[in-house]
Amino acid sequence: MRKLETYINKFKVEATYFFEANGNMVAAFIVDIQSADQIPILAELLFGGMGAHVEFHPVMSLDDLKKGIPQAVLEVNSYRY
Repeated sequence: MRKLETYINKFKVEATYFFEANGNMVAAFIVDIQSADQIPILAELLFGGMGAHVEFHPVMSLDDLKKGIPQAVLEVNSYRY
């Protein structure tokens, strides 16, 4: 527990959830990643320090989606015949 608490505090984890998936104990950490170069730092302590399997799932808010959709539509339309 001490390692988990240290990790949560060090990386200013916004929320933490624990649950079971496929017979494994899972911890989901919600963190605000400003750039991709933060990923190795976030992951390595879990890999090396705790022997964890790590996955990243970027998410966005509704405001992020609203901001991105117009550009996505332009990109999609540029690939149509």
